[in-house]
Amino acid sequence: MAADGRTRSHHGVIVGARMRHCQLFLPPLLLLLFLHTLLTPRLSLASPHEGSRTPLSLLSRVDELSPHDWLLFSDESALERDSDSYPTKEPKCDRKIVSSENLPKEGEVEAPELMNPEKHGRQCTYTFVAAPGERVQLQFRKFYLRGTPPDGSTMGVTPACNHEYLDVYTEIKNPNRVDLVNSPFGGRYCGHIPPRLRISLYSSIIISFYTDFTNTSSDLFLASYKFFNGSKYVVGDPSPDTLCGFVIHSGLQKQGQFMTPTYPGVYPKNITCFYKFIGKQGQRVRLEFRDFDLFYGGSHCPFDQIKMFDGPDHISPLIGTYCGQQRNLVIFSSGSTLLLTFSTLQRIADTQNRGFMGIFNFSESYVKLDFIKTVEAEHIRGTECDQRILSKKESNGTVYSPNYPFPYHPNIVCRYFIYGLQDAQNLERVRLQFYDVFEIPAKPKIDKNCSDGYLRIYLKGQEQENAYDKPDYELCGKTLPQTIVSYGPRLVMVFSSGNVHGGRFKASYKFETEYKIPGTPSPPGKCAFTYNSSSKKSGSFNSPRHPSNYPSNTTCEYTFRPNPDEQVQVAFEQFAVRSDNSNVTYRNHCQEDWVEIYNVYKPHGSDSERERLNGRYCKILAPGPIESEPEAIGLRVVLRTNDVNVSSGFKATYEFKKKEVVEDCGGNITNQEYGIIHSPHWPDKYAGPDREAGAFSCNWFIHVRPYHKVLLWLQSFSVEGHPTERGCPAAIVRVWPDLDNIPIELCGENLSDDETLIISKSSVMRISFLTANRAVGSKGFEGIWTEIQDNFLPSGPKCEQFLCSTNNFCISKNLRCNNVPNCGAGDSSDEDNCVKATEVNVLMLVGVGLGISSVLLIVVCIWCHRKRVRRREDGALPHHVHVCERGARFASVDSVDGSDTYSSYQLYTYMINCAHTSSCGDRSLSPVLGTRQAHHLSRTSLRTETVV
Repeated sequence: MAADGRTRSHHGVIVGARMRHCQLFLPPLLLLLFLHTLLTPRLSLASPHEGSRTPLSLLSRVDELSPHDWLLFSDESALERDSDSYPTKEPKCDRKIVSSENLPKEGEVEAPELMNPEKHGRQCTYTFVAAPGERVQLQFRKFYLRGTPPDGSTMGVTPACNHEYLDVYTEIKNPNRVDLVNSPFGGRYCGHIPPRLRISLYSSIIISFYTDFTNTSSDLFLASYKFFNGSKYVVGDPSPDTLCGFVIHSGLQKQGQFMTPTYPGVYPKNITCFYKFIGKQGQRVRLEFRDFDLFYGGSHCPFDQIKMFDGPDHISPLIGTYCGQQRNLVIFSSGSTLLLTFSTLQRIADTQNRGFMGIFNFSESYVKLDFIKTVEAEHIRGTECDQRILSKKESNGTVYSPNYPFPYHPNIVCRYFIYGLQDAQNLERVRLQFYDVFEIPAKPKIDKNCSDGYLRIYLKGQEQENAYDKPDYELCGKTLPQTIVSYGPRLVMVFSSGNVHGGRFKASYKFETEYKIPGTPSPPGKCAFTYNSSSKKSGSFNSPRHPSNYPSNTTCEYTFRPNPDEQVQVAFEQFAVRSDNSNVTYRNHCQEDWVEIYNVYKPHGSDSERERLNGRYCKILAPGPIESEPEAIGLRVVLRTNDVNVSSGFKATYEFKKKEVVEDCGGNITNQEYGIIHSPHWPDKYAGPDREAGAFSCNWFIHVRPYHKVLLWLQSFSVEGHPTERGCPAAIVRVWPDLDNIPIELCGENLSDDETLIISKSSVMRISFLTANRAVGSKGFEGIWTEIQDNFLPSGPKCEQFLCSTNNFCISKNLRCNNVPNCGAGDSSDEDNCVKATEVNVLMLVGVGLGISSVLLIVVCIWCHRKRVRRREDGALPHHVHVCERGARFASVDSVDGSDTYSSYQLYTYMINCAHTSSCGDRSLSPVLGTRQAHHLSRTSLRTETVV
């Protein structure tokens, strides 16, 4: 065979490593070889076991020789001429063990005990020869050779195994003519890791032990050998001129074993085996691998491998290619024949895999495959009754129990793999519905629903992780199960018939496009979702499969139905809809894929709905938050895609809320010629951290007189967003110049001239300002609206009021010089040449008045105080008449009537008497004259008396 030459390159490596040991001895060696060739054509290998000699071929090339590779010659005198140059046989250590009926079939061998003080290279060879029809098995029980492979393993020939090692040869064809150099090499071993179990490929095994240490004990290794019958490696009829080719006919052997040629020992390299199983008509072949251990070179098995074909030859359909370690590998043929091939590569690396062992069966009782409808499904080759059903784009079909319409057989397991589409353009789910009949007998049992037979259903891809113990449903009994819908594109059913004869079942399946959108599509399978306020007040929705790309050629509708006293608000959080047009601007020129938003109305007394478009959006320019109109019955969002390219789509939120009677801002404006509108909290930010609900909703409806229009000038504008980079997802200002058309949508800071100055198409203009809950706030906006005359009056374009000089707007003459620029941007003619009256500040006037009054009050108080002080100073009494004033109080003379002469005279007489008699304490006159007269006369008399 080709295997005879597989190790030449390997021994070339060995010889190269050893040449350095014999370079000094090459001349004597050549001379010795020459003399030996002349004297003895053949030399023999000594066998102390039998005392006989076995011929040994000489090495073919002198330059390949080294002391380590020489076998010990029987002509020992020749070696004694230069004993330092070669491995020596003193004392003799080779052994040859031959199987015989008179000797035990098994035993043990151990390492030789050698003394080698000169540290010569010593080599001992152990040869095991089996009888015809036998094999040799060798198992190492102890192994403690001195030396360590580089990685601690037993990988091939390594420089680390220099001073002591063991070589193994298991593919010796003829033990009587041994050429170890050209024999397949089984590996070199040293250290403490022994070779694995070895079984001869033919009838012989040779191990060669080398050491150059000073002493060797028998504890270095211990191996047990065994001669056994090799007939188990022959199965069926051997194929001529092959090492391990067999043909197995069911007529001769319906069941049996098959295995690698040296199982359970390490299998050989560079071999090819085949096993062809041929059954009768109606039979199927079953292979069950009880052990499987091949070298693993990758998932595609590029080195050692098993291939199985569903037929008699290599052109039959391939069931599979296998390598590495396999567990519970069972293969069924679809028909009556099956071919298995086993091949290994030639390589230097030492691999110690044991191969495989399996059993085969031919039987007519295996499941007939006619219950699998070939149009809808296909049988999975290699299985008994598994089937695979693949979607053909929203296709449908029916699955049946084995042997349907007849009862199924016991002790069978069939799996149904139902897979929908899943790629860049498609994603489907599976809808499964049982009908007509469902009979899987079940015995009552407490801990399980199904004690014997069952149908398990998996919806989450458990089969990919081989997690068949975690089904989503386990069904049995006679009740039709409910409709089942998978969570993704995979639905798997595993049917186990149990130990009793059962009934039958069938179910229809349907592949539906899976959109991965919250909610339930209506109708099923269509991308149409309805969100009712009665079910949920808020939530989210998204484009199909977001954040993955949405499919092409798709139309999805999202309808939101508020209660009659509610409105719905929608805000977009992420937005990326494909557009190939680089000139797309916000809400314009979307031609490939787009999102449209509609208000939905239902006219009174009508069953049909009417839609009004709010805007079309694409690219990354997200729509602004939008709220359904008070008179609308809801909102509708529509995504449309074409058949070219896709994008990630969008994610948005919705919220149903009560209609606000009093809004944050806005209102109906009528019977006015102009006005000013602005965002909440102007000029501060329109949204602040103190606001619990971050969203504002403002609506202004401006009505002017017939044949007039509304001019809106947004003189200051700063709203979150950027209409050319990301759209207006957080806040937006919408202006309807025409209530029957889509509005102008504004955000950002730098408005164009057309956006700064807007004129209504009729006498009505609507303006709205909305923010989303995630708005962070900005300065907002302020605008001036003015009633202007329509240029297309029945009487012609004639302005009888005030004509703006630059913008040519005709405004009311009442707006002239009102300190408001009503003519719009760039035109201040209505405020030019105005005589401005002095402005009167009421607060300042009040302040000045209060100040003057305070000063006058203070002056009067000071004057009164000084006057009183002066009077007191002028009316002071002398000391000697002071007593006359004690206890007396007289009235002022100005209050006394001048005609009362008698009273004056009486008072005067009294005062004179008081001055001379000191009897002023008498107050008898006070009642007559009155207090003020008495007091005045008293003071006058006192002044007169003082002068006297």
